[in-house]
Amino acid sequence: MSKKLYLMLVLAAALACNAAPTKPVMKKAGPGDLQPDEQQSIVLKQVAGLVGNYNYKKVPLNDSISAIIYTEYLKKIDENHNYFTAGDVKEFEQYKTVLDDDIKNGDLSHVFYIFNVFQKRYNEYVNFSIAQLSKSIDFTKNETFTYDRENLPYAASENQLHELWAQRVKYDLLNLKLAGKELEANKETLKKRYSNILSQSNKLNNQDVFQVFMDAFTGAIDPHTNYFIPSAAAAFNIDISRSLEGIGATLQSQNEYVTVTSIVPGGPADKSKLLAVDERIIGVAQGKTGEFQDIVGWRIENAIALIRGTKGTTVRLQILPKGTGATVKPRVLELVREKIILKDISAKKEIRTYNSNGKTIKIGIINVPAFYLDFNDYKSGNPNYKSTTRDVRLILDTLKREGVDGVVLDLRQNGGGSLMEATELTGLFIKTGAVVQVRDPRNSVEVEKDDNPAVAYGGPLAVLVDRFSASASEIFSGAIQDYGRGIIIGTQTYGKGSVQRIIDLDEVISPSIKERLAKLVGKSTSVATGSQNKFGQLNLTIGKFYRVSGGSTQHKGVLPDLEFPSVIPMDKYGEDTEPSAMPYDVIPKTEFTKFGDFTAVLPQLKKLHEQRMNSSDSFKYLMEDIAEMKKRDAEKSVTLNEAQLKQQRDADEKKAFEQNNLRRVALGLPALTKGQAKPKNEDLDFLKREAGQVLTDYITLDNKVSTIIK
Repeated sequence: MSKKLYLMLVLAAALACNAAPTKPVMKKAGPGDLQPDEQQSIVLKQVAGLVGNYNYKKVPLNDSISAIIYTEYLKKIDENHNYFTAGDVKEFEQYKTVLDDDIKNGDLSHVFYIFNVFQKRYNEYVNFSIAQLSKSIDFTKNETFTYDRENLPYAASENQLHELWAQRVKYDLLNLKLAGKELEANKETLKKRYSNILSQSNKLNNQDVFQVFMDAFTGAIDPHTNYFIPSAAAAFNIDISRSLEGIGATLQSQNEYVTVTSIVPGGPADKSKLLAVDERIIGVAQGKTGEFQDIVGWRIENAIALIRGTKGTTVRLQILPKGTGATVKPRVLELVREKIILKDISAKKEIRTYNSNGKTIKIGIINVPAFYLDFNDYKSGNPNYKSTTRDVRLILDTLKREGVDGVVLDLRQNGGGSLMEATELTGLFIKTGAVVQVRDPRNSVEVEKDDNPAVAYGGPLAVLVDRFSASASEIFSGAIQDYGRGIIIGTQTYGKGSVQRIIDLDEVISPSIKERLAKLVGKSTSVATGSQNKFGQLNLTIGKFYRVSGGSTQHKGVLPDLEFPSVIPMDKYGEDTEPSAMPYDVIPKTEFTKFGDFTAVLPQLKKLHEQRMNSSDSFKYLMEDIAEMKKRDAEKSVTLNEAQLKQQRDADEKKAFEQNNLRRVALGLPALTKGQAKPKNEDLDFLKREAGQVLTDYITLDNKVSTIIK
């Protein structure tokens, strides 16, 4: 997006927020109803303006889209039809074609009423489940519990839902009973579980409701325009940058306490040697003199928001040691926040050795989990910023020193990330040239190019993809395929061919609106909570990308040169399963020069691959797994007869154990004995092995016709 267009967008956004919303009268669902606030009303109108004016699809807010938003909202709240009755839904239908007007007016009263009815029903049925535990339960009856009710009608009455929930309790008890525990102990376990669920439900706040509705709203426009409340925005940005600023500890909520579950090596907590796993944080204070806030019973994301913060700032924690009671005086730990690099979710390498006609071939395999970029570090000029391209370049240098004969880039389940990183990563494997074309809402096309003639790796290359390889993964693999630079192996990719711009709403909403909101809440909105912003973030679809050859990956994805069977259901996942997805189309190709062509060798590679698969036990077991997953996916119910379920479970467990050993033996690993734990870090990834074998086949072919860059 051009700077001029972005400035227009910001100006329009600021002007859109100047009108003060009128406060609507909200219908009551019961005591303790959650209420929207004025900030959410402003954000709603802000997002509506941005989406209406700048989204690539230009979808008008009208009664038609309102009905889709309504349907999506109900689906997100009660997808399995476990809570609402048909009567509830009939009442809600009055809002079906008014949500578009509500959005324009910043009116969340109808949205919150629907959610409050849901939460009321939710709490009622959890309490009903707790009451069921005091009753005697017969496990000899031939009953069936239908756990998948998505395509069934809503229950006709509350009594019908009570029957469903009674069956659910029975199923939960039966699962525990089959694990070998006594009935009374199982009832006590379930009582604690249900009580914890109730406790978590009572911690829901208006931001949770707002996020669910905004997901429904933006998802009705297109699958990849998303609004994130501040905590969700922080999580998204951590994921995209593979870094965060904080103390370097993983936290979870356990029995109302924020509990340390792991320490990040090299982080402030690790360096201090004063914080340990299983210790509990009960209070947080900002700086050396700030007051402590008690966080016992808090939602974990709210507690984390206080603990995280800008690097170089101080946070003080009140700590309860492991195994001590709440009456013990907590110790105070003072830490200075630092930037934490999440190495466990960064690119990694391994080397596999293959034998071909007596010749040893070394294949380097690089797993790339995402196209991540620490944009703030990059923008500030930090030469050591975290990025996919920088990490992969270092790995390639290592692999070349270790004398690999070829490289496989594993992009399976890589959902994408930075467009800039997709371009720069492609540049590691080509000299110069166009990588991707991007068309904006005005139908103007810009070409993203690699202008750096340096090549980090010029040898034999394969790219392994699957159905969850999306967006930036498709830009990279599509460019590699178009240039004839490498062989694409795997399954048809996801088909996300759209471009999003991240908009921090704190930078868009006018200062006068911020000041008015500050007066309403009685404090300044200029002080952020931890490292979070105040108004959230909008990821807005502002373009569509096309391969250098002209075709979009939108809806269609990248088709592999050599296809593997898909373990991911193709009819359930992918852009072509999204009702609001943009269609596939083609624009003129841009100028580019191919580096190679695999057309002549692909038939031979496919033949060698198929010959191996025809005699491969691993391939046979993989196909059996896929068939079994399809069978399980089609099941919607389960027996509540103890004897029948035990017989079924025992047979399934025996079959799974035997099949697992068969798979291990097929991969050259020893079979396990009953009860023996699987060794850690054991790799049973047959498809990754086969991808390396395909590249080995190519390397050892005599009639290669593709060009290798020197």
